[in-house]
Parts: sequence; structure tokens; C-alpha cells
Amino acid sequence: MRIEAVTGDITTQQVDAIVNAANRALLGGGGVDGAIHRAAGPELLAACKALRRTELPGGLDVGHAIETPGFDLPARWVIHTVGPNRHAGQNDPRLLRDAFASSLELAVRLGCRSIALPAVSAGAFGWSMEDVARIAVDQARQLEARAAAPQAVVALELIRFVLASPRALTTFERELSRTAPSSNPQTR
Repeated sequence: MRIEAVTGDITTQQVDAIVNAANRALLGGGGVDGAIHRAAGPELLAACKALRRTELPGGLDVGHAIETPGFDLPARWVIHTVGPNRHAGQNDPRLLRDAFASSLELAVRLGCRSIALPAVSAGAFGWSMEDVARIAVDQARQLEARAAAPQAVVALELIRFVLASPRALTTFERELSRTAPSSNPQTR
């Protein structure tokens, strides 16, 4: 499994699934969420409204994930997750861990070989990039270790963190180098 960090536009990633840093309502918003909704087209909003009418009448809980098709995106799937908002008093790092873990687990259940994730909860939700990078990379490394186990059934080959700024990239790269397994020099 390869774990990497890049700067770029998550909506253009040629991967099986992209993760949307969604809000609880799943009806679009700013930042990554708004960009994904715009790039996916109006069908994404319609699919999210259908989820709200059926499975999620109260919205998506913090730390959980759910999928929709990617519609006009190059990715087949959009995995929506709600990260914790520090400004709303959601300070427990377990909530952030759960947002990344549930997204990765859903990608595995969907049979994805590749996934692109943003820095969930950084920026407008008030979490430091250092905390987000540490928790995100830890969850990716845990999945990587599970995939390496005998008889593992994890098809995921690429976990890519797609970041909006060089500063965020440097933070994630530093965390990736700090946690890189010594037995596999190709994995960053």
C-alpha cells in the first residue's frame, strides 16, 4: 500500500473514491464540500437529499461516513464524512480519528483500490494541521498494517492526502516520514 501527500484539487483526482469533508446536513457548503458538490454536478445534491429523506433524516453524525456515486467527478464514489468542529466544542481527537477511520473502512467495503482524502476538520473547523496530519496518517498506517496481515482482504493500494497549501503538504510529509515503516522504503 502506498500512502502519499500532494497539493492539488481533490475533485480532479483519478482515484476510486474521494472523501468529502461534509457538514452534518450533507447539502453542500464551503471549502472542499462546496468544490466537490460543484464538480460532481446537481445529481450529488439530489443523492444527498435522498439520503436525508431515507437513511439520515437527522443528518450524518460526526465521525461517520456514507457514500454516494461520484457523478461528474473522475472518482466513482464520494465518501462523505463529518469531522469535529472545534469551534462548536467538539475537541475530542477520537471524533477526528473516527472520521478518517470510517472513511477508509467504507472505501475498503466498497472495494476501492485508491482513495483521496482532504485535511478533514482543518481550516474552518478549527483543528490544527499538525493534529489533523498526525491522526490522519495514523489511521492510514493502521489500515496499511492490517492490509499486510496474512489473509487480509484489503484491496486498497493507494491512500492519497490531497492538500490545498504547501504548508499543509509539508506538515503531512513530515508526519509521513516520521511514521514510515522501515521495512518498506517505497511507502512514504
